[in-house]
Amino acid sequence: MSDKHDAGGGPTVWPEPRMAWFAAGMLALANTLAFIDRQALALLVQPMKEDLQVSDTAMSLLYGLSFTMFYVLVGIPVARLADRTNRRNIIAGAIFVWSLATALCGVARSFASLFAARVAVGAGEGGLGPAAYSILADYFPKEKLPAAMGVYQMGIYAGGASALLLGGLLSTVIPPSSDVLLPLIGTVRGWQVVFLMLGLPGLLLSGAMLLVREPVRIGQQGGQVSVPLRDLFAHMRQYWQAYFGIGFGFALMILVGNATGAWIPAFLQRKFDLTTAQVGGLYGTITAICGVSGTLAGGIIASKLRQRGYDKANLYVAMAGFVALVPVTTAFPQMSDYRLSLALIGLMNFLAGFNFGGGLAALQEITPNRMRASVSAGYMLLVNLIGAAGGPLAIAIVTDYWFMDPSALPDAISLVCAVASPLSVVALLVGLKGYARALRTAGI
Repeated sequence: MSDKHDAGGGPTVWPEPRMAWFAAGMLALANTLAFIDRQALALLVQPMKEDLQVSDTAMSLLYGLSFTMFYVLVGIPVARLADRTNRRNIIAGAIFVWSLATALCGVARSFASLFAARVAVGAGEGGLGPAAYSILADYFPKEKLPAAMGVYQMGIYAGGASALLLGGLLSTVIPPSSDVLLPLIGTVRGWQVVFLMLGLPGLLLSGAMLLVREPVRIGQQGGQVSVPLRDLFAHMRQYWQAYFGIGFGFALMILVGNATGAWIPAFLQRKFDLTTAQVGGLYGTITAICGVSGTLAGGIIASKLRQRGYDKANLYVAMAGFVALVPVTTAFPQMSDYRLSLALIGLMNFLAGFNFGGGLAALQEITPNRMRASVSAGYMLLVNLIGAAGGPLAIAIVTDYWFMDPSALPDAISLVCAVASPLSVVALLVGLKGYARALRTAGI
């Protein structure tokens, strides 16, 4: 361990690197499972829609709104708890809850019961992000934090890819629309078997998470165990440009990511007549390679630049990815060959992942220790309401009510991305200005 003092006079005792990277790896694995459980539904949109006899809009609500509903209610209270209690235990409990809820999706018999199970998945996953961000900020100094955040965020793409690959592989053995007789459960559809199988690994990981140690809170002074809400809001008002810009910039980027991620499988099936197995194999492989490499590359580059004295490197790196995403996100649905579409989808995943390490490190960097989980919960509430719920719904509404034609899905994707991607750049520019001011006045 290294023992120093931070700018505010509080103790800075960083854990050993071996322990820190083990924690980052375990949290990345948890994030991977979270996104496996979340993304599996996207691959199964078509067979589920046919079985449930619902519209694209209804499926978008099942993918997005159901997931965010309960998070709105529990995210902030759980984060406040994480700011004053053991964050590792909160994460272990969250993994258990969402994994059990994912398995319950496999026994749901109606749209309403499936919607309720998805609400429970969202409630469980709401406990992961804020606590994980806060723990990582106490395991890694600011020069190494972007790389650690990149490792954690690669779970988004590793999880999404695993859901597609496993779902695609399973669909070749058990067709999604087939009937399967299971002991004790009875007859279920093939797509329900996917959810049942995906819920089991998380139940094991929730116990393994106890191997991660709860780190000492860096910079804590005077035995402080809680920050009043008025102090939290006062701090956020002081640096409102940074929090507003980073929050809304990433929310709009994630809106594009969730919108495309939810509908790319259906897009590939409708426009190019690819099968579920083909989509799972092709799209899953691309997501794994490009998304994971993007998150690692962005985090490492931001860390290296930070170590060389570029104090605003975290958001400069993110800005590069935001700008490059604008043409890519609008162009891929318009390609006439599925291979060209997949190539641009791969580039889109790389660029989106490239942004996370530095952006999330910047958010932690300007936030005092005992406020980090609460601020992270506010950030996740924003990105989930706008991104996770709004993205899939926006494309569905444009498809169902603007074009009034399911085959117009490619144009709906392009239209939504053409609006949201440039706005994300504008918002992050505001955040960059506020971030620079926060670094100056806070003496970071």
